[in-house]
Amino acid sequence: MAEESIVELKDVTIYQGDHLVLNDVNVQINKGDFVYLIGKTGSGKSSLLKTLYGAVELKNGEGRVNSYDLRKLKRKQVPYLRRSMGIVFQDFELLPDRNVHDNLWFALRATGWKGKDKMNQRIQEVLEKVGLGTKGYKMPHELSGGEQQRVAVARALLNDPDLILADEPTGNLDPGTTEEILNLLYQISQNGRAVIMATHDYKHMKKLSSHIIRCENSTVSSEEVVVSTEE
Repeated sequence: MAEESIVELKDVTIYQGDHLVLNDVNVQINKGDFVYLIGKTGSGKSSLLKTLYGAVELKNGEGRVNSYDLRKLKRKQVPYLRRSMGIVFQDFELLPDRNVHDNLWFALRATGWKGKDKMNQRIQEVLEKVGLGTKGYKMPHELSGGEQQRVAVARALLNDPDLILADEPTGNLDPGTTEEILNLLYQISQNGRAVIMATHDYKHMKKLSSHIIRCENSTVSSEEVVVSTEE
């Protein structure tokens, strides 16, 4: 069966204002791909992600995310583009005055869900997927950093997106918890979603079969890491 692409960038140039960030970007990401987006601070990783979710306008080249043409993207379409993906940030961005369940409820309401029973069922489904099926009543401050990031991953899964963008999701976590979150995101990709993870943490990179997109000297290069599962 032919691979189904989620992201296609062809001959793309990315600017922040008048400043050239990345030039001649050619990237294709398919369903089921687990992608590390790497590079030093200021190398363009965040600008590339922002282009994918419509925060940076694409002015040069061709770009598509899901069914959205980034060159023709209108401002009123940006919320719908973002609903077609899940976004996980470094700082969790949970509402501190609401428990886990109500954080996810808020996200569902914001993306147009209706029906109490259906919403409650979806919340429980995503919490089960991230190993927090019994933690819906907990307040964010009662959770560890790793558990809070799992809630953020659950929130990203609510609308069953084909693409997950994770911007330094393990930056505030200890090494053991980092590995747990990486394994969780990798498992999500194995169920058919594409996952793009921006990271400075290269230690775990050789442990999982993945694609690597490297931002360096205003250019983008790619390579593949294949990890054997044989003993």
